[in-house]
Amino acid sequence: MRLPGTTALITGATGGIGRAIARRLAGQGVKVVLSGRRADLLARLATELDARAIPADLSEPDGPRELLSQAGPVDILVANAAVMPAVHAAELHIDDIDGCLDVNLRAPIVMACAAAEQMMAAKRGHLVFMNSMCGKTAQCCSSLYNATKFGLRGFTQALHADLHPHGIGVSAIHPGFVRDEGMFARSGVPLPPGVGSVTPEDVARAVQRAIRTNALEINVAPAMFRVGATLAGLSPRLWARWQRASGAERLSQALAASARNRGSALL
Repeated sequence: MRLPGTTALITGATGGIGRAIARRLAGQGVKVVLSGRRADLLARLATELDARAIPADLSEPDGPRELLSQAGPVDILVANAAVMPAVHAAELHIDDIDGCLDVNLRAPIVMACAAAEQMMAAKRGHLVFMNSMCGKTAQCCSSLYNATKFGLRGFTQALHADLHPHGIGVSAIHPGFVRDEGMFARSGVPLPPGVGSVTPEDVARAVQRAIRTNALEINVAPAMFRVGATLAGLSPRLWARWQRASGAERLSQALAASARNRGSALL
């Protein structure tokens, strides 16, 4: 899909990845509509990019549809907003469960279905879902986040099949550890040797490529992480053993401890 002259709605635009995506698409001649919960940051980014800003809370039952209604017809939807309750499964509260399911899974599904109806009528469009390598590999202290991202991956693949006959593109982006911005960057927890990380700009470039080429999935992670995802798919039990032996499990526990200390689970 050609980008110049199109309109894109980007959720979670106040986070590091969301800002990078907005800047990347705006630089390619896309008219961007920005959404997020932090109205002050949203307004500054909108001024920078000469864009529209629509503050929204996607955890509210009517939030996703109201946002899409206010945005108007769009050619591209980038469902980027997410929350991450990084805690042990036994520590999850019902509010954590409901909030994570609403933002990470329900909101993108509701928005995608509504946007797809518009796009099918226009016979053009592209839906981009910001997933994670956690949508392919289960991690300690991430059971709920894993559940939403595994679910979103299944929805994306099925939606791709549903919309392919109508000429609507569907893509999932799977980043690994993202430095400079987000929960991992804020934690200050070092990665195990050889794991590596990516930048928000790397993710933004993947979004641009996915829209342009109609790629179903793009992994944005160093080689070792991609190999791990393949191993996890082939043998989840062997992957779990490797995590314990390599120190990856300790990393997940350290990230969870950092999130609890900061009192925030927002990505």
